[in-house]
Amino acid sequence: MVPDPVDLTAARRALVIKLRHHGDVLLASPVFAALKAAAPHLEVDALVYDDTAEMLTFHPAITHVHAIGRKWRQLPLAARLRNERALLATLRARRFDLVVHLTDHPRGVLLARLLGVRSVVAPDRAEGRWWWRRVTSHRFPVLRNGRRHTVEMHLDALRRIGVQPGADDRRLVLVPGVAAEDRVAELLATHGLPRGGFVHFHPASRWRFKCWPLEQCVAMADALAARGHRIVLTGAPGEVEEDFAASIVARVRTPVVNLAGRLSLKELAALTAAARVFVGVDSAPMHIACAMRTPVVALFGPTSEIEWGPWQAAARVIASPDHPCRPCGLDGCGGGKVSECLTSIAAIRVIDAVESLVAHAGSAR
Repeated sequence: MVPDPVDLTAARRALVIKLRHHGDVLLASPVFAALKAAAPHLEVDALVYDDTAEMLTFHPAITHVHAIGRKWRQLPLAARLRNERALLATLRARRFDLVVHLTDHPRGVLLARLLGVRSVVAPDRAEGRWWWRRVTSHRFPVLRNGRRHTVEMHLDALRRIGVQPGADDRRLVLVPGVAAEDRVAELLATHGLPRGGFVHFHPASRWRFKCWPLEQCVAMADALAARGHRIVLTGAPGEVEEDFAASIVARVRTPVVNLAGRLSLKELAALTAAARVFVGVDSAPMHIACAMRTPVVALFGPTSEIEWGPWQAAARVIASPDHPCRPCGLDGCGGGKVSECLTSIAAIRVIDAVESLVAHAGSAR
């Protein structure tokens, strides 16, 4: 046990802050379950950016999800200040006894200071700021060596205050909800797709350097279709991913179902839950598939599969064995937005991984 644990028996409410992107927020979902399991009486709230809130709504361990507008900075100063004051008033009314801040984003620590919370756990900033150490009561080390999964690094915040997460508390949690499940059921019926009867392929990422080339995507889709697999394509709303999906549709020999840009995050989760296998790159949809316990084929290039790989799901990770420079974490070779360690992955490797997972699932039944 740590020498200075936080006495959760005397606490009533805790706030967990994760101001990052969608996948990062989902990878923080075990923190809420572990904290609630350690102190069932505790009300645990979340603070995230507004566009990532769907990752945590309906989480059984979360009482309230509070949101910061990612675009507040673009508002006129008066409007931004009104939003900030309203959020601060809402958080103050909750009277938190503990803040768990999961990044080195200064905003979380400044909020803890404004809220007057005494127990504040946050990452240890090696470069340091005197006020960071003054405001935080507990600091946990962050290992940036690619040898520890992000989920475990999040849970280190709880270990630092004396909470040891159980095995069942480390799972990713994402609840689609009835409305999303009903909409996806209608879509599956419209396209004649049975549950467990299709491959969900999400080929793109918001980061271009994580994307697999169009030619390999088409080759994989055609080969899987020739082997009897139905393919459902998805992509985030927006010109880049929707155009990429449309390019695949235009080139494949066998028609695929294209739902790119047509699904919310909750609906994407419900769709993935109904798939036989998910195929995609290192992205939020890949983590969503893990949360839904769907077998995953994940392509990794410049990012680390140890730090960001499929978490507690049947999975096959595909990475290049011929690039000892990976994982480099760069936005493409030489910063050129194209990662050769990813573009060199042959379609046949992904195809074989899909067939392996399908065969494994069949033998398990």
